[in-house]
Amino acid sequence: MNPDPKTIETLVEIITREVLVAIAENQQKGALPEGASCCTMDCSAGICVRTCFDKAGHVVSAGAERLSSTVGIIPQDQSLAKMIDHTLLKPDATPDQIGQLCFEARKHGFASVCVNPTWVKLCAELLRGTSVKVCTVIGFPLGATPPEVKAFETQNALDHGATEIDMVINIGAVKARDLELVAKDIRGVVQTAHARGALVKVILETCLLNDEEKVLASLLSKEAGADFVKTSTGFSTGGATVHDIELMRKAVGPNVGVKASGGIRTTQDAEAMVKAGATRIGASASVKIVQAGGAGEAEKPAAAPAAGKSY
Repeated sequence: MNPDPKTIETLVEIITREVLVAIAENQQKGALPEGASCCTMDCSAGICVRTCFDKAGHVVSAGAERLSSTVGIIPQDQSLAKMIDHTLLKPDATPDQIGQLCFEARKHGFASVCVNPTWVKLCAELLRGTSVKVCTVIGFPLGATPPEVKAFETQNALDHGATEIDMVINIGAVKARDLELVAKDIRGVVQTAHARGALVKVILETCLLNDEEKVLASLLSKEAGADFVKTSTGFSTGGATVHDIELMRKAVGPNVGVKASGGIRTTQDAEAMVKAGATRIGASASVKIVQAGGAGEAEKPAAAPAAGKSY
């Protein structure tokens, strides 16, 4: 009797989860100092947080031990999946949620996971040996930190395993036409990242800029050597629009990437952005976007995210 395809898919999911758990456990054991001990706590629905202590009782390692996921639909459009940065930037994100994010990224073949800097090391461990990149945010979400701080943040993120950097531009400097500061700000991050082979995406926060400023910021990013320009943080007053993607694509030309982020929740939203010129999509609804069921939703423009929400 031939096994049911759904049964096979379920078994593959279970085996994959167990392999990920074993890899994470082995990596943690190998990295612990002599005499260290670990305990597993805060377990819920098959997800546990493992914390390890040295002889003095100081925490030396913490992270998601078990990854859990409901059995979903394998994405039908692999090309779209590979354009998506699977994102979780909420301030209250927990290790088990980050572990879930990494599991989903592996399962669906997303381009990267995009997380706050504190989670870079855990993601790098969980995604080691896969094609999924680790993306983090710099100067986030306001972009108002000095260039030297952004460069330091970038170096720290790279040291912990980040391979893609999404930095927020100095928005006030753009509006004040302080082009020297804007260029210095971007160039410092670009030089630090490129020295380690990492990509840089510059977040313009387009909802706070007029069209002239969007073009100016895009051109400055291109001249400073950035690999992408990106629309939004998801923490301000609006997200990606087709108009902004078209404007940014025209400004940077065909050889610089354009990332649409903020309010992209459906397959139709993502496809509209790609058609307008986006080469990368940032979304927290990534799984829904690539699942076959997402294609049946009513077509509608990407809505602007509410202030304070992460996408």
